[in-house]
Amino acid sequence: MSDLPHILVVDDDRRIRALLQSYLRDHGYLVSVAASAEEARALMQGLAFDVLVVDVMMPGEGGLALVSGLRAQGQMVPVLMLSALSDTSDKIAGLATGSDDYLGKPFEPEELLLRLKSLLRRYGAQPKANGSLKFGEFVFHLASTSLDQNGVAVRLTSREREIMKLLCSKPGEPVGRDALAEGGTVSATRKVDVQINRLRQKIEADPTNPRYLVTMRGAGYALMAEPQ
Repeated sequence: MSDLPHILVVDDDRRIRALLQSYLRDHGYLVSVAASAEEARALMQGLAFDVLVVDVMMPGEGGLALVSGLRAQGQMVPVLMLSALSDTSDKIAGLATGSDDYLGKPFEPEELLLRLKSLLRRYGAQPKANGSLKFGEFVFHLASTSLDQNGVAVRLTSREREIMKLLCSKPGEPVGRDALAEGGTVSATRKVDVQINRLRQKIEADPTNPRYLVTMRGAGYALMAEPQ
């Protein structure tokens, strides 16, 4: 598994998703985002997360219902709940669903980071900035999201970096196309196949017969890599 704890941010506010994704990545975490409970469930089918950051008030299924449902299914991943509702009764309601912590909006990113670190300490996961995975002549560095071939940098687009990070979160195991799309729309999942083919052009001697970035029929894609 990757040395970087993987955090899932679930919030219908695009600005908050972008802010937290950028901020937490800068502090050594692998971050995925979902705009709804439905998207979060799809991502959780293909990826394992160390912490969920969940907004209480979302259209459709809200954060309280999402967490309550996860707990009912026996999923005990720690949850930090976010809410603009700051009354004590609202905090109690959030914790009663099985959430592990509760943070009111607006919040300082530094405080959220400290709360996440506390949850990760409690559950034994901490970020390590020097993790890397090796496959053949290639090494992917998790902290910098850079790829080397025999010590020479391989140019990756920002989307290719995202896909490589997600694949490296489960080396040797399939990651679903919906999870790689990080959006769940039909058009987004179709684009994943194109992006995978472009990555193969960069890392495979024979892209039509890949050794490292392989297709798991009916399950997604997997990167045959190992921690260095």
